[in-house]
Amino acid sequence: MTDQEHDPDWHAPLNLAFTPNTITHALFYSATAVHTGWTSCVNKELVLADLYAVDDATGNYCRLAEQEFTEEGEEDVVWHDWTIELHIAGIYVAGHWQIQSTASLIDWEWCAKEAEAAFERGCVLMGKRVRRGLVVEEAPPATPAPKRTAH
Repeated sequence: MTDQEHDPDWHAPLNLAFTPNTITHALFYSATAVHTGWTSCVNKELVLADLYAVDDATGNYCRLAEQEFTEEGEEDVVWHDWTIELHIAGIYVAGHWQIQSTASLIDWEWCAKEAEAAFERGCVLMGKRVRRGLVVEEAPPATPAPKRTAH
């Protein structure tokens, strides 16, 4: 029997070549901003939520971080940022989905879903998969109904 008569070993390593450009094209096509770097752009002091998928063999990882921040000179405008950060072979490739905190709930939902989908795809590069969980949210505070006037 030759090697061609047997199925390949399930644990045989596969070597693929990715560039930041191909990662960006495949994972971050709907992001509001994308960039590369030698250091992380996530500010630990601004992080609200953080989730990692780590490749134990290489130390590479895919990260979903949510941050809130204000721009210098515009302290009254708060931005919410979903960042997907891939750290592969010393290079950081990041995609951001950013909206103002006062944006509509449908915009929040869209950004969250897009970032979560990118995170899910990025986790595949680390040999991981994502399972969805349930989150219970409280109803927003009731606002009094506007007063009606008779005309």
